[in-house]
Amino acid sequence: MSYEQKLMQMKKLLKKADPKPETQRSKPPEKKLPPPPVYEQNWLAAGLTKEPNPFGIVYKKTVEYGSDYRHGEIALSGLKSTIDNWAGSGEIHPLSPDLSKPLLFFDTETTGLKGAGTLIFLLGFIEQTADSFRLTQYVLPGPDHEAAFLYASRLWETDSTLVTYNGKSFDIPQMETRWTMNRHVLPPLLQHDQIDLLHGSRRIWKEEMGTFRLPAIEEEQLGFRRDGDIPGHMAPIIYQDAVKHGRADLLMKVLLHNEWDILSLVALYIRSTDLLLKADVTESAVTHTNIGKWFADLKSYERSGRLFEQVIEEHGADHPMTHYHLGFHLKRKGDFMAAIESFSIASSRLTGRHRILALEELAKLQEHKVKELELAMGNTKLALQYVQEDRELSRKFRERAGNELRKREIRLARNYFPGKRRNRQNKALIPVQIKTGMDKICYNESYVTTDGRA
Repeated sequence: MSYEQKLMQMKKLLKKADPKPETQRSKPPEKKLPPPPVYEQNWLAAGLTKEPNPFGIVYKKTVEYGSDYRHGEIALSGLKSTIDNWAGSGEIHPLSPDLSKPLLFFDTETTGLKGAGTLIFLLGFIEQTADSFRLTQYVLPGPDHEAAFLYASRLWETDSTLVTYNGKSFDIPQMETRWTMNRHVLPPLLQHDQIDLLHGSRRIWKEEMGTFRLPAIEEEQLGFRRDGDIPGHMAPIIYQDAVKHGRADLLMKVLLHNEWDILSLVALYIRSTDLLLKADVTESAVTHTNIGKWFADLKSYERSGRLFEQVIEEHGADHPMTHYHLGFHLKRKGDFMAAIESFSIASSRLTGRHRILALEELAKLQEHKVKELELAMGNTKLALQYVQEDRELSRKFRERAGNELRKREIRLARNYFPGKRRNRQNKALIPVQIKTGMDKICYNESYVTTDGRA
């Protein structure tokens, strides 16, 4: 008997178990929720409220702010006109919101800066209601309640626009990591729109502020100073102590620290939008030039040009960087003589790489647009001189700029001395020697001048 036949005989001996009736089948065991922490009464007495959900327990704090509330020098009521201004501007900008989605100002506090073991222990949101602003903060009771804590945020429920400060690099990735760790029980996390005010602050106040930490922004731009605030690096230590010993007095100071962070987000968003969209806001020439450059990078050339012209009208030649950027705007419009004037002012007053780039742009316009080849040659040689002498330039820039300027100098030398290709008497090619600004010699057998000069 073959091996296959033996297997078939053995298979006949096997008896299938009769399925149990539906009523006799055992039900899957219900998931047991983690118990409340032993320090619950301490947290409730400090002002937190308890909120159970299908995954456990979370504690929260809610604060209402009237429409007349001011954070520093900024009234929160200005948020409505801020949104209206974006709607009326027609601008597509990194700070413009999607008007079809709710706007949430969002910040977190974590037990560390990175790693899979880092927990988010505090989630804070501010949203605008019909006539006020509502702050909601959720506090994590412990690691066993993390699913309940994340579920309470409702970031799985409605598409929103999250306004953060460094959220793209920190808060949102941390949230995504913790959600992934609980993906077997939680609904999927939605992909929300993001507005990161750290990047906006760097664009607006570049070269005006030495640091872009949020407390520095608050003091210099919002007129808000924190009195009695805890240092941010102490928040994880205070939370660990609150979980271990149930102490809630210092924990409430962490919540106040987070509350100020989120209020500053609302105020900073109003302040940034006013600078971007309102022409009558008084600010320094550096700031308005930075904003104009930002709009130019976004190809909003009309708005950027108005900003540059406004700065020059108020400050004249005292701010050469504005003339530098205005030169590109005028060149794009085809106003070459005005562009040459702007680049001339920039090249005479700037230093470093911008001075060299301004001279290069001058040489381009003088060679190709107004045919002033002698001036183009002079500016090219001057730019090459700065490339050689300025040791503050990066090696990469020196190499790139030097190569481009040398090519331009050789081409200008050929075109500036146009002549006959051949000597008409003997039909022989006459070599021409051209000395460049980098002390290199090249030979050209195609062009000679009418009087034999090179």
